[in-house]
Amino acid sequence: MGFIDLHSHWIAGIDDGAKSIEAGVAMLRGLKSLGFSTVVATPHMRPSMFDNTKEALEAAFARMLPHVTEGCPEVHLSSEHWLDDVVFKRLTNGLALPYPGGRAALIEWTPEALPLRIEARLFDVRRKGIVPVVAHPERYQPVWDDDACVDPWLDVGACLLLDVCSIVGKYGRSAQKAALKLLEDDAYEAACTDIHRPDDLADIERALRKLEDLVGPQERDRLMTAGPQGILAGQIT
Repeated sequence: MGFIDLHSHWIAGIDDGAKSIEAGVAMLRGLKSLGFSTVVATPHMRPSMFDNTKEALEAAFARMLPHVTEGCPEVHLSSEHWLDDVVFKRLTNGLALPYPGGRAALIEWTPEALPLRIEARLFDVRRKGIVPVVAHPERYQPVWDDDACVDPWLDVGACLLLDVCSIVGKYGRSAQKAALKLLEDDAYEAACTDIHRPDDLADIERALRKLEDLVGPQERDRLMTAGPQGILAGQIT
């Protein structure tokens, strides 16, 4: 099996990702050429910015499927859930879009500060039988100041998903430094691309090489294949 991407924005015209069907397909084909056998679409569910419902995202995914042909990886649908009151209720009431199988869900929040009662909310999601997967924690400013702030998230059953392009400085020095520290501490359960446009493919290729240089091929494969498999199965280490 090849790499599994748990965080991508290749569905066209639904959020800040692919602007056209052609761009979305180019992203998928590019990921396939980089070794990805499975790519999960995770368009934003973020009220007031990308006010996507489960039904709207399912319809957008269905419109893309006829264009996902030869040269593309296997594709699935989930969402990147903004953990405000609205989306939190959807997550706990069965109205969100967890990963295939329903055992884990991708979570994000504002990069500037931690939401109030974040550990309690992550715990409540976990109690529903859904592993909260925290998207790109290295891009959150509180983590820059003290990466020990992730420990309570892990204690309540969440796991961390590295945006692999962080390690090559795509999001600035602070995010890169935090990513490298969390990587050194074995804090990540898996890594992803968070691809938004075809131009991201060059950064992703560079980041995959850097990841192997940093941790070796065996750990790279854990982060890119075995880790994502475990998340989809709801089994985190």
